[in-house]
Amino acid sequence: MPEMPRVSIDLSAMARLMPMYALVSPDGRLRSLGPTLAKVCGPRAMPGIPFLELFRCLRSACAKSPGQLAKAQDDRLVFALRDNPDTVLRGQVVPLGAGQGMLLNLSFGISAAEAVAQYALDCEDFAITDLTVELLYLTEANAAVMGELAALNDRLLKSRDRAERRALTDSLTGLSNRRALELSCRRLSQDDAFDPDRRRTGGEAKKGFAVLQLDLDHFKAVNDTYGHAAGDHVLRHVGMALRAETRQSDVVARLGGDEFVLILSGFTDSVAVMKLARRIISRLETPIEYQGQLCRISGSIGIALSTDYAIADTDRMLADADAALYHSKHEGRGGAMLHRLIREDAQTGGPVEDGA
Repeated sequence: MPEMPRVSIDLSAMARLMPMYALVSPDGRLRSLGPTLAKVCGPRAMPGIPFLELFRCLRSACAKSPGQLAKAQDDRLVFALRDNPDTVLRGQVVPLGAGQGMLLNLSFGISAAEAVAQYALDCEDFAITDLTVELLYLTEANAAVMGELAALNDRLLKSRDRAERRALTDSLTGLSNRRALELSCRRLSQDDAFDPDRRRTGGEAKKGFAVLQLDLDHFKAVNDTYGHAAGDHVLRHVGMALRAETRQSDVVARLGGDEFVLILSGFTDSVAVMKLARRIISRLETPIEYQGQLCRISGSIGIALSTDYAIADTDRMLADADAALYHSKHEGRGGAMLHRLIREDAQTGGPVEDGA
Protein backbone atom coordinates (compact mmCIF):
# COMPACT_ATOMS: atom_id res chain seq x y z
CA MET A 1 0.00 0.00 0.00
CA PRO A 2 1.54 3.32 -1.04
CA GLU A 3 2.53 5.70 1.71
CA MET A 4 0.07 8.58 2.19
CA PRO A 5 1.57 11.98 1.42
CA ARG A 6 2.12 14.27 4.40
CA VAL A 7 0.51 17.68 4.19
CA SER A 8 1.55 20.75 6.14
CA ILE A 9 -0.83 23.68 6.70
CA ASP A 10 -0.26 26.83 8.68
CA LEU A 11 -2.68 28.00 11.37
CA SER A 12 -3.98 30.97 9.36
CA ALA A 13 -5.02 28.68 6.52
CA MET A 14 -6.59 26.25 8.98
CA ALA A 15 -8.50 29.14 10.56
CA ARG A 16 -10.05 29.89 7.16
CA LEU A 17 -10.92 26.28 6.39
CA MET A 18 -11.89 25.30 9.95
CA PRO A 19 -12.74 28.44 11.98
CA MET A 20 -13.94 26.23 14.84
CA TYR A 21 -10.87 24.00 15.16
CA ALA A 22 -9.03 23.22 18.38
CA LEU A 23 -5.39 22.07 18.30
CA VAL A 24 -4.68 20.06 21.47
CA SER A 25 -1.33 18.78 22.80
CA PRO A 26 -0.78 15.09 23.65
CA ASP A 27 -1.44 15.84 27.34
CA GLY A 28 -4.77 17.47 26.49
CA ARG A 29 -3.83 21.15 26.69
CA LEU A 30 -5.01 23.74 24.25
CA ARG A 31 -2.36 24.87 21.77
CA SER A 32 -4.41 26.89 19.30
CA LEU A 33 -8.03 27.76 18.67
CA GLY A 34 -9.96 28.80 15.56
CA PRO A 35 -11.26 32.40 15.57
CA THR A 36 -14.95 31.47 15.74
CA LEU A 37 -14.43 28.94 18.50
CA ALA A 38 -12.39 31.56 20.37
CA LYS A 39 -15.39 33.92 20.24
CA VAL A 40 -17.60 31.20 21.67
CA CYS A 41 -15.20 30.10 24.42
CA GLY A 42 -14.34 33.60 25.57
CA PRO A 43 -11.21 34.85 27.37
CA ARG A 44 -10.63 31.59 29.28
CA ALA A 45 -9.56 29.84 26.08
CA MET A 46 -5.86 30.63 26.44
CA PRO A 47 -3.06 28.36 25.19
CA GLY A 48 -2.08 25.89 27.89
CA ILE A 49 -5.51 25.42 29.48
CA PRO A 50 -6.72 21.80 29.50
CA PHE A 51 -9.23 21.30 26.71
CA LEU A 52 -11.55 19.35 29.01
CA GLU A 53 -11.66 22.31 31.42
CA LEU A 54 -13.35 24.27 28.65
CA PHE A 55 -15.62 21.49 27.42
CA ARG A 56 -17.57 18.73 29.12
CA CYS A 57 -18.23 15.50 27.26
CA LEU A 58 -21.97 14.76 27.08
CA ARG A 59 -21.96 11.19 25.79
CA SER A 60 -20.55 8.27 27.70
CA ALA A 61 -18.90 7.03 24.54
CA CYS A 62 -16.94 10.25 24.24
CA ALA A 63 -13.48 10.72 25.64
CA LYS A 64 -13.31 11.71 29.32
CA SER A 65 -9.51 12.12 29.40
CA PRO A 66 -6.82 13.28 26.95
CA GLY A 67 -5.80 9.67 26.25
CA GLN A 68 -9.35 8.63 25.50
CA LEU A 69 -9.94 11.76 23.45
CA ALA A 70 -7.09 10.89 21.08
CA LYS A 71 -8.60 7.43 20.50
CA ALA A 72 -12.12 8.73 19.82
CA GLN A 73 -11.55 9.47 16.13
CA ASP A 74 -14.43 7.20 15.10
CA ASP A 75 -16.92 8.62 17.59
CA ARG A 76 -19.48 11.36 17.15
CA LEU A 77 -18.27 13.74 19.80
CA VAL A 78 -20.71 15.98 21.66
CA PHE A 79 -19.50 18.65 24.08
CA ALA A 80 -21.04 21.41 26.15
CA LEU A 81 -19.24 24.56 27.21
CA ARG A 82 -18.59 24.41 30.93
CA ASP A 83 -19.16 28.16 31.26
CA ASN A 84 -22.37 27.98 29.21
CA PRO A 85 -23.88 24.47 29.25
CA ASP A 86 -26.63 25.53 26.84
CA THR A 87 -24.03 25.77 24.06
CA VAL A 88 -23.66 22.27 22.63
CA LEU A 89 -21.10 21.46 19.96
CA ARG A 90 -20.68 18.43 17.71
CA GLY A 91 -17.30 17.43 16.42
CA GLN A 92 -14.62 14.98 15.36
CA VAL A 93 -11.06 14.39 16.52
CA VAL A 94 -8.08 13.40 14.34
CA PRO A 95 -4.75 12.27 15.92
CA LEU A 96 -1.79 14.08 14.36
CA GLY A 97 0.87 11.48 14.99
CA ALA A 98 3.44 10.74 17.67
CA GLY A 99 4.07 13.72 19.92
CA GLN A 100 1.89 16.13 17.90
CA GLY A 101 -1.39 15.80 19.78
CA MET A 102 -4.73 15.97 18.05
CA LEU A 103 -6.95 18.23 15.95
CA LEU A 104 -10.66 18.71 16.71
CA ASN A 105 -13.17 20.32 14.35
CA LEU A 106 -16.40 21.43 16.00
CA SER A 107 -19.75 22.78 14.78
CA PHE A 108 -23.08 23.96 16.19
CA GLY A 109 -25.23 21.56 14.23
CA ILE A 110 -28.95 22.35 14.25
CA SER A 111 -28.51 24.96 17.00
CA ALA A 112 -26.52 27.24 14.66
CA ALA A 113 -29.23 29.93 14.48
CA GLU A 114 -29.40 30.26 18.29
CA ALA A 115 -25.60 30.37 18.53
CA VAL A 116 -25.36 33.07 15.86
CA ALA A 117 -27.75 35.26 17.86
CA GLN A 118 -26.12 34.50 21.22
CA TYR A 119 -22.51 35.11 20.14
CA ALA A 120 -23.16 37.80 17.50
CA LEU A 121 -21.70 35.68 14.69
CA ASP A 122 -22.04 36.35 10.98
CA CYS A 123 -21.11 34.67 7.70
CA GLU A 124 -17.45 35.67 8.10
CA ASP A 125 -17.25 33.39 11.15
CA PHE A 126 -17.91 30.27 9.08
CA ALA A 127 -16.02 28.58 6.30
CA ILE A 128 -17.36 29.29 2.82
CA THR A 129 -18.09 25.59 2.33
CA ASP A 130 -19.83 25.22 5.69
CA LEU A 131 -23.49 24.26 5.25
CA THR A 132 -24.21 26.37 8.32
CA VAL A 133 -24.20 29.43 6.08
CA GLU A 134 -26.90 27.94 3.85
CA LEU A 135 -28.83 26.88 6.96
CA LEU A 136 -28.71 30.44 8.26
CA TYR A 137 -29.88 31.82 4.93
CA LEU A 138 -32.76 29.34 4.91
CA THR A 139 -33.61 30.18 8.52
CA GLU A 140 -33.66 33.91 7.79
CA ALA A 141 -35.69 33.40 4.63
CA ASN A 142 -38.14 31.18 6.47
CA ALA A 143 -38.45 33.71 9.27
CA ALA A 144 -39.09 36.48 6.73
CA VAL A 145 -41.72 34.41 4.92
CA MET A 146 -43.41 33.37 8.16
CA GLY A 147 -43.35 36.98 9.35
CA GLU A 148 -44.97 38.15 6.12
CA LEU A 149 -47.55 35.35 6.29
CA ALA A 150 -48.36 36.28 9.89
CA ALA A 151 -48.72 39.94 8.91
CA LEU A 152 -50.92 38.98 5.95
CA ASN A 153 -53.05 36.74 8.15
CA ASP A 154 -53.40 39.56 10.68
CA ARG A 155 -54.49 41.94 7.92
CA LEU A 156 -57.01 39.41 6.62
CA LEU A 157 -58.46 38.86 10.11
CA LYS A 158 -58.76 42.60 10.70
CA SER A 159 -60.35 43.04 7.28
CA ARG A 160 -62.82 40.26 8.01
CA ASP A 161 -63.64 41.78 11.40
CA ARG A 162 -64.24 45.17 9.79
CA ALA A 163 -66.47 43.58 7.14
CA GLU A 164 -68.45 41.71 9.78
CA ARG A 165 -68.87 44.87 11.84
CA ARG A 166 -70.05 46.78 8.77
CA ALA A 167 -72.52 44.01 7.96
CA LEU A 168 -73.99 44.25 11.47
CA THR A 169 -73.85 48.04 11.90
CA ASP A 170 -76.26 50.77 10.93
CA SER A 171 -74.18 53.08 8.75
CA LEU A 172 -75.90 56.29 9.89
CA THR A 173 -75.93 55.91 13.68
CA GLY A 174 -73.24 53.31 14.30
CA LEU A 175 -75.75 51.21 16.26
CA SER A 176 -76.53 47.56 15.55
CA ASN A 177 -78.74 46.95 12.53
CA ARG A 178 -81.67 44.61 12.00
CA ARG A 179 -79.39 41.68 11.14
CA ALA A 180 -77.39 42.14 14.34
CA LEU A 181 -80.62 42.30 16.33
CA GLU A 182 -81.84 39.06 14.77
CA LEU A 183 -78.59 37.31 15.71
CA SER A 184 -78.82 38.59 19.29
CA CYS A 185 -82.44 37.44 19.55
CA ARG A 186 -81.50 34.02 18.20
CA ARG A 187 -78.81 33.64 20.85
CA LEU A 188 -81.25 34.63 23.58
CA SER A 189 -83.87 32.17 22.32
CA GLN A 190 -81.34 29.34 22.33
CA ASP A 191 -80.09 30.10 25.85
CA ASP A 192 -82.08 28.05 28.34
CA ALA A 193 -80.66 30.22 31.13
CA PHE A 194 -83.72 32.38 30.46
CA ASP A 195 -86.20 29.55 31.04
CA PRO A 196 -88.05 30.37 34.29
CA ASP A 197 -88.89 26.67 34.80
CA ARG A 198 -85.32 26.21 36.00
CA ARG A 199 -86.30 27.99 39.18
CA ARG A 200 -88.88 25.32 39.96
CA THR A 201 -86.55 22.42 39.12
CA GLY A 202 -83.69 23.57 41.32
CA GLY A 203 -81.62 24.94 38.45
CA GLU A 204 -79.81 28.24 38.42
CA ALA A 205 -82.15 31.23 38.40
CA LYS A 206 -82.38 32.94 35.05
CA LYS A 207 -80.67 36.22 34.42
CA GLY A 208 -83.52 37.69 32.37
CA PHE A 209 -83.71 40.62 30.01
CA ALA A 210 -85.94 43.44 28.84
CA VAL A 211 -86.99 44.32 25.29
CA LEU A 212 -87.73 47.98 24.54
CA GLN A 213 -89.29 49.18 21.30
CA LEU A 214 -88.68 52.90 20.71
CA ASP A 215 -90.31 55.07 18.09
CA LEU A 216 -89.52 58.77 17.76
CA ASP A 217 -92.35 61.26 18.11
CA HIS A 218 -92.54 64.36 15.87
CA PHE A 219 -89.62 63.14 13.77
CA LYS A 220 -91.56 63.59 10.51
CA ALA A 221 -91.96 67.27 11.37
CA VAL A 222 -88.19 67.66 11.57
CA ASN A 223 -87.75 66.16 8.11
CA ASP A 224 -90.57 68.21 6.63
CA THR A 225 -89.40 71.47 8.23
CA TYR A 226 -85.61 71.31 8.07
CA GLY A 227 -84.90 68.59 5.50
CA HIS A 228 -83.52 65.06 5.55
CA ALA A 229 -80.03 66.23 6.48
CA ALA A 230 -81.47 67.58 9.71
CA GLY A 231 -83.32 64.29 10.18
CA ASP A 232 -80.07 62.34 9.78
CA HIS A 233 -78.41 64.66 12.30
CA VAL A 234 -81.22 63.99 14.77
CA LEU A 235 -80.98 60.22 14.25
CA ARG A 236 -77.23 60.30 14.93
CA HIS A 237 -77.92 62.30 18.09
CA VAL A 238 -80.53 59.71 19.16
CA GLY A 239 -78.00 56.91 18.61
CA MET A 240 -75.50 58.66 20.89
CA ALA A 241 -78.19 59.29 23.51
CA LEU A 242 -79.22 55.64 23.57
CA ARG A 243 -75.63 54.51 23.88
CA ALA A 244 -75.08 56.98 26.74
CA GLU A 245 -78.04 55.51 28.65
CA THR A 246 -77.14 51.84 28.14
CA ARG A 247 -74.23 49.54 28.84
CA GLN A 248 -71.74 48.14 26.37
CA SER A 249 -73.23 44.66 26.86
CA ASP A 250 -76.72 45.85 25.88
CA VAL A 251 -78.00 45.55 22.32
CA VAL A 252 -79.06 48.89 20.84
CA ALA A 253 -80.33 48.60 17.27
CA ARG A 254 -81.87 50.86 14.65
CA LEU A 255 -84.33 48.95 12.51
CA GLY A 256 -84.68 51.73 9.96
CA GLY A 257 -86.34 55.12 9.83
CA ASP A 258 -86.95 56.28 13.40
CA GLU A 259 -87.50 52.81 14.91
CA PHE A 260 -85.13 51.47 17.55
CA VAL A 261 -84.94 48.34 19.71
CA LEU A 262 -83.03 47.88 22.97
CA ILE A 263 -82.33 44.53 24.64
CA LEU A 264 -81.14 45.03 28.21
CA SER A 265 -79.53 42.00 29.82
CA GLY A 266 -80.31 41.56 33.52
CA PHE A 267 -83.15 44.13 33.52
CA THR A 268 -86.29 42.45 34.86
CA ASP A 269 -87.35 44.88 37.57
CA SER A 270 -90.26 46.82 36.11
CA VAL A 271 -89.60 49.91 38.23
CA ALA A 272 -85.94 50.12 37.15
CA VAL A 273 -86.85 49.57 33.48
CA MET A 274 -89.52 52.27 33.58
CA LYS A 275 -87.09 54.72 35.18
CA LEU A 276 -84.60 54.04 32.38
CA ALA A 277 -87.30 54.45 29.71
CA ARG A 278 -88.41 57.79 31.13
CA ARG A 279 -84.80 58.94 31.36
CA ILE A 280 -84.31 58.10 27.68
CA ILE A 281 -87.47 59.99 26.73
CA SER A 282 -86.37 63.00 28.79
CA ARG A 283 -82.99 63.02 27.02
CA LEU A 284 -84.69 62.80 23.62
CA GLU A 285 -86.93 65.76 24.46
CA THR A 286 -83.92 68.04 24.95
CA PRO A 287 -83.87 70.28 21.82
CA ILE A 288 -81.22 69.31 19.25
CA GLU A 289 -79.44 72.15 17.48
CA TYR A 290 -78.92 71.89 13.73
CA GLN A 291 -77.48 74.81 11.76
CA GLY A 292 -78.87 77.37 14.18
CA GLN A 293 -82.29 75.72 14.40
CA LEU A 294 -83.68 73.70 17.32
CA CYS A 295 -85.14 70.35 16.37
CA ARG A 296 -87.67 69.06 18.88
CA ILE A 297 -88.62 65.41 19.15
CA SER A 298 -89.78 62.97 21.78
CA GLY A 299 -90.17 59.23 21.96
CA SER A 300 -92.64 56.49 22.83
CA ILE A 301 -91.45 53.20 24.30
CA GLY A 302 -93.05 49.78 24.66
CA ILE A 303 -91.51 47.26 27.06
CA ALA A 304 -91.64 43.48 27.49
CA LEU A 305 -89.87 41.65 30.33
CA SER A 306 -88.69 38.06 29.95
CA THR A 307 -89.87 37.23 33.46
CA ASP A 308 -93.47 37.78 32.36
CA TYR A 309 -93.34 34.73 30.06
CA ALA A 310 -93.25 31.00 30.72
CA ILE A 311 -90.68 30.79 27.93
CA ALA A 312 -88.98 34.00 26.86
CA ASP A 313 -89.51 33.88 23.09
CA THR A 314 -87.88 36.98 21.63
CA ASP A 315 -90.17 37.16 18.58
CA ARG A 316 -93.22 37.26 20.80
CA MET A 317 -91.57 39.75 23.15
CA LEU A 318 -90.71 42.05 20.25
CA ALA A 319 -94.30 41.90 19.04
CA ASP A 320 -95.63 42.57 22.54
CA ALA A 321 -93.22 45.46 23.08
CA ASP A 322 -94.36 46.87 19.74
CA ALA A 323 -97.99 46.58 20.84
CA ALA A 324 -97.13 48.38 24.09
CA LEU A 325 -95.34 51.07 22.06
CA TYR A 326 -98.41 51.83 19.97
CA HIS A 327 -100.58 51.74 23.05
CA SER A 328 -98.30 54.40 24.52
CA LYS A 329 -98.57 56.49 21.34
CA HIS A 330 -102.34 56.16 21.45
CA GLU A 331 -102.29 57.45 25.02
CA GLY A 332 -100.60 60.67 23.98
CA ARG A 333 -96.96 59.97 22.98
CA GLY A 334 -93.85 60.77 24.98
CA GLY A 335 -94.47 57.90 27.39
CA ALA A 336 -93.50 54.31 28.16
CA MET A 337 -95.73 51.28 28.63
CA LEU A 338 -95.20 47.77 29.99
CA HIS A 339 -96.97 45.13 27.93
CA ARG A 340 -97.78 43.23 31.11
CA LEU A 341 -100.03 46.10 32.19
CA ILE A 342 -101.96 45.87 28.94
CA ARG A 343 -102.61 42.18 29.60
CA GLU A 344 -103.62 42.87 33.18
CA ASP A 345 -105.98 45.63 32.03
CA ALA A 346 -107.53 43.29 29.49
CA GLN A 347 -108.17 40.78 32.27
CA THR A 348 -109.54 43.26 34.83
CA GLY A 349 -111.16 45.77 32.51
CA GLY A 350 -109.45 48.64 34.32
CA PRO A 351 -107.50 51.54 32.81
CA VAL A 352 -103.87 51.13 31.84
CA GLU A 353 -101.44 53.57 33.43
CA ASP A 354 -98.07 54.66 32.05
CA GLY A 355 -95.84 52.97 34.62
CA ALA A 356 -94.97 49.85 36.53
